[in-house]
Amino acid sequence: MTRARSRLPILAAMACGVVMVGWQVDAEPTKATMPDIGKLVHYTTVTRGEVTEHIMTTREAIEAVKAGKPVPNGTHFALIDYREGKVFRYFIMEKGAGWGEDYDKNRRTGDWQFQWFKPDGTINAAENTARCQSCHSSRADREFLYTFNDIRRFEFE
Repeated sequence: MTRARSRLPILAAMACGVVMVGWQVDAEPTKATMPDIGKLVHYTTVTRGEVTEHIMTTREAIEAVKAGKPVPNGTHFALIDYREGKVFRYFIMEKGAGWGEDYDKNRRTGDWQFQWFKPDGTINAAENTARCQSCHSSRADREFLYTFNDIRRFEFE
């Protein structure tokens, strides 16, 4: 076997590794930040099999939705994903003035940006926020929220 042919499998493996790294889908940096969960209002819970999701936002956001007004800039929505009774991860939506301009027109969800966080509050780089935008884009008529009607029905205690 010639020296060039003996390197072929190594070069092929390296090329595959480069291509696979290019296909890896990691979290992209966004402007969404981890809110102070203790300051948010828990307005609904969703259960999916063994997963329980507590969904929270600000009092101002709830009042805006109930009044038929846009959710204010600076608002956080937090989905807290519990598994086996423990926080598994946080899914955060945050709205900021002009934030939609960070994305091409086909990927925009108004001025909302998304981020996944680990239980310790650090960004979970293994999650893909483009997937979040893709799903939430179908809710443009409801502030990009799946729980829009839950908010409208929510009563403060």
